[in-house]
Amino acid sequence: MLFGGVITAAALLLQACVVQASPAGEPYDVIRKRALTFPYGAQKVRGVNLGGWFVLEPWITPSLFTGGAVDEYNLCRQLGKSACLQRLSRHWDNFYTEADFQQIAAAGLNHVRIPIGYWAVDPYDWDPYVQGQIPRLDRAISWAGKYGLKVWIDLHGVPGSQNGFDNSGLRDQINWQAGAGNVEQTKRVIRMLAKKYALPKWNNVVTAIELVNEPLGPRLDMNQVRQYYYDGWGIIREYGDIAVVISDAFQPPRSWNGFMRNGFNNVILDVHHYEVFDPNQLSMPIDQHIGQACGVGHDIQGADKWTVVGEWSGALTDCTYWLNGVGRGARWDNSFPGSWWHGSCDRRVRGSINQLNQQERTNTRRYIEAQLDAYERGAGWFFWTWKTEQGSPEWEMRDLIRNGVFPQPLNARQFPNQCGF
Repeated sequence: MLFGGVITAAALLLQACVVQASPAGEPYDVIRKRALTFPYGAQKVRGVNLGGWFVLEPWITPSLFTGGAVDEYNLCRQLGKSACLQRLSRHWDNFYTEADFQQIAAAGLNHVRIPIGYWAVDPYDWDPYVQGQIPRLDRAISWAGKYGLKVWIDLHGVPGSQNGFDNSGLRDQINWQAGAGNVEQTKRVIRMLAKKYALPKWNNVVTAIELVNEPLGPRLDMNQVRQYYYDGWGIIREYGDIAVVISDAFQPPRSWNGFMRNGFNNVILDVHHYEVFDPNQLSMPIDQHIGQACGVGHDIQGADKWTVVGEWSGALTDCTYWLNGVGRGARWDNSFPGSWWHGSCDRRVRGSINQLNQQERTNTRRYIEAQLDAYERGAGWFFWTWKTEQGSPEWEMRDLIRNGVFPQPLNARQFPNQCGF
């Protein structure tokens, strides 16, 4: 037994370095059906998440949520499949367009991370979810390729939910590991994704598949999570040498050192960092926020894998409308249970960063610059997110760039050397 289970026979076979002759007589490793087309580790990932597109998040697109629905599962259950498909088809076709990909590339970025749910690939028969995301994902990949962007396909929601967050598709339940069925269904989804996107047709654009987003380690059996990572890697290696991304599951980056090292190639560790979901962090002055972000840079330097900070933002408050969920307030203004008053949310609920005063914009720029410096101590980063429906002063990269709060070019610094690297 290893980490609560055995590595599958397929994974063990794929770890073996079996050398045969190619048709041209040259040796090659049979598990390497294609090489990576982005030099992770040698070149930094500089990317952005396309949040709220194929996996709904109420704070990103509040107009889609009516009648008290709190997540995509309950929205479609409430509307019924026909009406839900009609509503979401309009959203899928209009929320992101080719122009967004052009703008993302023009901002100097080289990657996009695209969240999808298992239900887009292989839903249960009884799921209320609707499908149609995959043809739009294919179109997005073609747009990315046109503008020189690489794509990470991120399995953001799995059966039963891995974390109980609304961005998993199902809020307030963590049933992914309840029985073997959900995990096995997730592996079937990974197989279907790999069978399509790990093949040479997508060679120049799709460079990674993330096995699961943000499994809530403190609430899950981590032995089972590790076994799933083993199995997922083995499944993907049946089809290609694309990078396999594993989440840190809210565990320290260095706690993963030694895991999936010997015999496992092209493994990337995904770390997420936010400082607004704890009232104690909200109480910190800006210099302490910067210090914590810089600390992440030190931590990921000590990781033994390519480590990418796959989600972070410029947020210093949690004021954005429905950020904490439909019907829930904010810790910043004490409208969320278990917090205390830090200040008013009046100017931060919706809209643009230019609504904030000069000192607030300066603090946000300082915080963003420190994070850029810190996360490039590892293999790179993805900002969360490119845009929102009604604007969010601290989360919308597009708006931050337009208003001079996010550096352009990306290596420009008004506040250099904040981390002392």
